[in-house]
Amino acid sequence: MLGGVPPGTDGATREAPRLWRKGQSRRCSGLEVQNDIDIYSLTVDSKVSSRFAHTVITSRVVNKADAVREATFQMELPKKAFITNFSMVIDGVTYPGNIKEKAAAQEQYSAAMARGESAGLVTATGRKTEQFQVSVSVAPAAKVTFELVYEELLARHLGVYELLLKVRPQQLVKHLQMDIHIFEPQGISFLETESTFMTNELAEALTTSQNKTKAHVRFKPTLSQQQKSPEKQDTVLDGNFIVRYDVDRPVSGGSIQIENGYFVHYFAPDSLSTMPKNVIFVIDKSGSMMGRKIKQTQEALIKILDDLSPHDQFNLISFSAEATKWKPLLVPASTENVNEAKSYATGIRAQGGTNINDAMLMAVQLLEKANQEELLPAGSITLIILLTDGDPTAGETDPLKIQENVRKAVNGQHSLFCLGFGFDVSYAFLEKMALENGGLARRIYEDSDSALQLQDFYQEVANPLMMSVAFEYPSNAVESVTQDAFRVFFKGSELVVAGKLRDHSPDVLSAQVRGQLHGENITFVMESHVAEQEEMFRGPKYIFHSFMERLWAYLTIQQLLEQMVSALDAEKQALEARALNLSLSYSFVTPLTSMVITKPEGQEQSQVAEKPVEDGPMGFGQSMDRASWKTGGGLKLLNSPPRLGVPGRFLAPPPPFYRTTSRLVLPELTLRTTVTAPPLAPVQAPSVILPLPGQSVDQLCVDFRRPQELVNLLSDPDQGVEVTGHYETAKACFSWIEVTFQNPQLQVHASPEHVVITRNRRNSAYKWKETLYSVMPGLKVTMDKAGLLLLSRPDRVTIGLLFWDGPGKGLRLLLQDTDRFSSHVSGTLGQFYQDVLWGPLDTADDRRRTLKVQGRDYSATRELKLDYQESPPGKEISCWSVEL
Repeated sequence: MLGGVPPGTDGATREAPRLWRKGQSRRCSGLEVQNDIDIYSLTVDSKVSSRFAHTVITSRVVNKADAVREATFQMELPKKAFITNFSMVIDGVTYPGNIKEKAAAQEQYSAAMARGESAGLVTATGRKTEQFQVSVSVAPAAKVTFELVYEELLARHLGVYELLLKVRPQQLVKHLQMDIHIFEPQGISFLETESTFMTNELAEALTTSQNKTKAHVRFKPTLSQQQKSPEKQDTVLDGNFIVRYDVDRPVSGGSIQIENGYFVHYFAPDSLSTMPKNVIFVIDKSGSMMGRKIKQTQEALIKILDDLSPHDQFNLISFSAEATKWKPLLVPASTENVNEAKSYATGIRAQGGTNINDAMLMAVQLLEKANQEELLPAGSITLIILLTDGDPTAGETDPLKIQENVRKAVNGQHSLFCLGFGFDVSYAFLEKMALENGGLARRIYEDSDSALQLQDFYQEVANPLMMSVAFEYPSNAVESVTQDAFRVFFKGSELVVAGKLRDHSPDVLSAQVRGQLHGENITFVMESHVAEQEEMFRGPKYIFHSFMERLWAYLTIQQLLEQMVSALDAEKQALEARALNLSLSYSFVTPLTSMVITKPEGQEQSQVAEKPVEDGPMGFGQSMDRASWKTGGGLKLLNSPPRLGVPGRFLAPPPPFYRTTSRLVLPELTLRTTVTAPPLAPVQAPSVILPLPGQSVDQLCVDFRRPQELVNLLSDPDQGVEVTGHYETAKACFSWIEVTFQNPQLQVHASPEHVVITRNRRNSAYKWKETLYSVMPGLKVTMDKAGLLLLSRPDRVTIGLLFWDGPGKGLRLLLQDTDRFSSHVSGTLGQFYQDVLWGPLDTADDRRRTLKVQGRDYSATRELKLDYQESPPGKEISCWSVEL
């Protein structure tokens, strides 16, 4: 596809390809750009077979110019995905990408450099993605076909699997089609789609079909559906396309699936009760955390503390140059203790150095002391969660020594999770320390949603269900099994084991999963009939066959790479050799291999694609040398005429004064004394505009004047919806509005910063005016470029939220189809949908009348207000205004 964001910009998990055009014609003043390189076909085919996604992206282009043009194919893929194939077909000749050991590929790269060719590495990373890019010269009227293939195992997070593509063609495409086939033998329990570019017109091009075990999502828009408007050739396709789903869970909690001599065992029982936990939060309060970071950390910590179960125990440690514990011992998560901890968290101030060593040892000592004094509940689990934004600068500062100290102190008894805030911290240091101690590391990106990132991470580890989980199979049945022992299983996740069946294995593969739950041993037993399983996967045409062997290889490589992080030198070499051999055997571009991209003879560039690793202060792999010539619109600008000053930069217009050799000359000012009438107060937008069903009068404009904070705006148990808000009287606006649905169970929290949708403990944040189109069972969520968020359900009231930035700036609430409210609706606004009677006009002033609501009289005044349902600056309307 044709490009949009510059390299390095945060993206989504998958992105259909983009093409940058060199040497194209262009008009000034923002008028239409004529594309010499035309994409006439673009297809995305993703086959998800038992969580393993095999994605093929094919782009066909033609050079319409009468001279040679350069086309650059660029796309983003998930960090966990491995590229398996890339090829270009030019004039009927195929030019493949060859996967080699990194050292061998580097030799070819160095040789190209020695010949004076530009052989820049072509990968970069964003928040969730890695970029792939390759360019080729295209002769006049010539056609080129690009094809990229990559694979990944979809991990289950907070109860869902997510397949995500980014769509950004930057031009209309005659044949554009996306097909996503999902086959899950366990059965698909729910499926939903979401898009950040979909319009009502485009939604007609989206079809979803589903039965018990398979689903097909197709998106095939026509040229007219892709257009922003009939008179423009610009495309509206610019953003994310997401499919989320989950599967049915058997009573045994697991499913063993077999295909072509390999098996995969998925384990995620959903009937277990949560184990009590003992958690120590270790919070960095050094000077570098000052400002936004510490504020977001406090915000997240306060919400995390609210989520603690009464059966949990906890403590807080804050550290800078020295470490300080909140309480001398762990304390129960009672309402009183949680409120006190929230007050402590609010008072944390950032200053000083970073003493990670002492803070971590203090956390372990707290847990050890509680254990020695038998203060830890039987069958509970112990967790340490570290949040830091920088490298150690106080106390012990040697990272290797700190890792050694922590490893010895933990001694395999506790699970350590490390969160690195921003890019000033060594992620490799935190990752190794976490993996050595039974946990994992996560980077928290500095952005408006940092607090949500922290909360989401906590939700992943908030509900431990089992510990010391071990998978057992008959030794005469399987071999080459991936990791089969896990320290903890958390709610919403999934444990996955894969392996190879022996040549003469039994007809039935049996397995046992053992673990501990609330201090007692528990065993799950399951079995799978080999012949039945083989037949089930042999027939369907919509799956990628022989996928299970590749799933096994993919999972094995990922686990070997993870083990290398904390392995000693001798063991590390053996792990690396095995991971390299598998990468080459199955043609995966991993951190140990590279793809050498061949090109037609005579073209100047030889390119090498490498898998970047999360390392270094910026956390990026090699970046693209040529990124500087790309713009947000994906065009290469040649010979841009600079103004005076820095070459290539455009200077701002001169200020309104001019400097001579020795003095400053200001424009001449003339002062006059005039008497003017005070300006009329601007017409404001009301807090809420209510359409009243069954009334012939205009809409009702409602404002809040009495001091109130938390407001129950409306509640309708029959509709399964509740709307609350926090109103700041001093600012005359809502600081937040929250909509809660019972079916589906979902919460929408709107603030001036963004909209957060929470479902199954999973948060998704969206900025205002970021288009959104999400369809899930029983609810459709849309947001347009004007920032109007609509929550609509079949045969139910539609609720709208808007951040109005016209006069009277702030959050606004909208209601549609209000005649669907039930007779049980209540609340500050809900009362207006009960027994409402309008009194006669006031004889002395026909701009006034009385509104009687449930026996209570309100004074209504005819006033001019701004209708915030129109785009700013809004439209003046005459309405009956009521103050509450």
